[in-house]
This record gives sequence, C-alpha cells and structure tokens, in this order.
Amino acid sequence: MNLKHINTVLKFLVGGLFIFSGLIKINDPVGTSIKLEEYFEVFSVQFAEFFHLFVPIALPLAVILVILEVVLGIALIVNYQPKLTQYTILGLIIFFTFLTGYSAITNTVTDCGCFGDAIKLTPWESFTKDIVLLLLIVGIIVLDRGNKRNATMAEHAAIGSASVLMLLLAVIAINHLPFIDFRAYKIGDNIATNMKPSADFIYEYVVEKDGKQYTFNEYPTDKSYTFVSMTHVNPEAGPKITDFAVWNDEGDYTEEILKGNKLFIILYDVSKSNVECLNDINTLAQALHGKIDVYVLTASAAATYDAFAAEHHIDLPYYYTDATVLKTITRSNPGLWLLQNGTVKGKWHYYDTPNYSEVLDLLKL
Repeated sequence: MNLKHINTVLKFLVGGLFIFSGLIKINDPVGTSIKLEEYFEVFSVQFAEFFHLFVPIALPLAVILVILEVVLGIALIVNYQPKLTQYTILGLIIFFTFLTGYSAITNTVTDCGCFGDAIKLTPWESFTKDIVLLLLIVGIIVLDRGNKRNATMAEHAAIGSASVLMLLLAVIAINHLPFIDFRAYKIGDNIATNMKPSADFIYEYVVEKDGKQYTFNEYPTDKSYTFVSMTHVNPEAGPKITDFAVWNDEGDYTEEILKGNKLFIILYDVSKSNVECLNDINTLAQALHGKIDVYVLTASAAATYDAFAAEHHIDLPYYYTDATVLKTITRSNPGLWLLQNGTVKGKWHYYDTPNYSEVLDLLKL
C-alpha cells in the first residue's frame, strides 16, 4: 500500500469517526450542552471564574460543536478545502484531548460525552481515543502537505447543504426530544428492572503463596494465601440506573411511584422552565384527574417550587428528585413522563403535550 492509499484510509477513519460522533450528539444537543455545562462549572472552580460565563450559552455552543464535527468529517473525506479542514480538525482534537486528559487525570468529569449516551467511555478510554486521533490527523497533515486544491461551487453547495441539514436536525431535537433515546429511562424500559444487576457479579481474586501468584473465582479459605488484588470481571452486569430516588419531607417514595399508572410533570429547575406551555399541561392534568395519578418531580427548593406553583396554578402533589437524574429522564423542562407499574409508556417534550385520550390509550384504559 503506497502513501496515497494510507492517507485515504486515514481520512476515512478520522472523518468517519467525526461524522459518527457528531450524528450521535446531533441526536441530543441538549445532552451535549449539559456535559459542556459540567466542564464549565468545574473549570470555573479550578481555573478561573470567567468559565462560568459560558454556562448560559452552552446550548448554542453545543450545536456549533456537533455541526462542526459532522461537516468537518464529510469535508475531510471528500477532500474539501484540505488545509482549512485538516487544521480545524487538529484544533478540535487538541481541545478534546485537553478536556479528556484533564478528566482522566483529575477524575472530575467521569464521562466526556464523546458519543453521547450511545457509547460510554471511561475518562482514560476517551483520552486514549483522542491521542490516537491526534496522531492520525498529524499523519494526514504530513502526508497531504502538497494538497492545495480549491473547492468547486458544487462542493461548496454540498458542504453548505450538509451544514443546514445538521442545524435543522439539531433544532428539531432541541424543540422535541432526541430521535433515538439511548438512556435507561426510555419508552419500554422498566425502571425497577434497570435498578437491579442484570446478572450476578463475578470477581477474580489474585492471591500469593510461597512467592507464586494464583487466581481464583472464589476467595480461598486457606489462610496461608495472601491477598494481592480483586478484579470485577463483569462490570457490565451492574444496574443501568444507580441514582434514581424520589422523596419528600415525609420520606422516600421511590417504590411507591413505581406502582400503578402515573404521569409525572418534570420540572428540574423551575427558574429555567418554559412557562408558556403550562396551561396545556394543567389542562391535561385536570382531564386525567380521577383516572390516573399526576405528580410533579422537581429538584428546586420547596419555597422556590411553592412560589412557582402558586403563580402558575399548579395544584398537584410534588416530590424531589436529583436534577441530574431528571435531566437524564427527559431533555425537556418541563417534560412529561408516563409510567405503568414502573414501565415507561410515554415521554413528551412540552411542545408535544398530548391530550388525555392519548395518555389513556397508551395505558389501555
């Protein structure tokens, strides 16, 4: 294989990964913005306070970032404006490498969100992936250093069309819900089941005796062995959900809310919620009164929520849930979440508030 062919393969590898990563995140720009907010909050504490100024614009930054990933991936593969494309990708990878490297070393952000919720990577896996990408793009730049071609009008039009299409998909995902839900709270999932291990945990024990090491699936009862280490062989068997809890001032209600037919209005932060849709949600709640239980889940403080509920005439019982969990359940604030005996039967963005017959049909009532 000559250098030209190697260069082509490298372009397809890097470009394809950029396209895949960008499409995964265009599916859920709000999720990407939440991850950026997490980085900005950490950096504002550990580096400089001005990073906190980026938190309010995390969503538009996320949209720009994910569109860039897809468009740059396409541009690299089709050899569009090679120098501009390659050096922009190099800059992005250096930026990503800094983020993932910092996360790996400090363990402050345990999931980079590189592939959204579709593929979870540990901080060190993410950092390693970015180091490999950095080496690949440097290799492309070196091998392609004589490439100075200018793009045709058709190529300009194609890249522009791809950018507009990605923007349109991002806007649709923001104003509704992700096209594909990769999270453990999606329609069809049972919350109680996802809170349990999928199989018994398996461990390997490394022990030492007479200068030799041995590996056992069960810890030996022979006390002449000295413990060296223990490895969790099947961590993938762990619960998909580890932090779901619902409570109020009277106690924990997690088990209770996973019984029967229940519609939850999710308001993870009332100060940032869309209030224009509340009339439709209130109308739905009133129509369902006496047919199914309707509750509010919030992460806002009691006094803040009570004032908000009084102002917007929300007369429903409410419970507390961690804000991160609520943002994982739905990317909409407010959002609607329908459960039947703990199984998710429906999820809606506030722009897509259903009528009461649609809710009852999903429950077969």
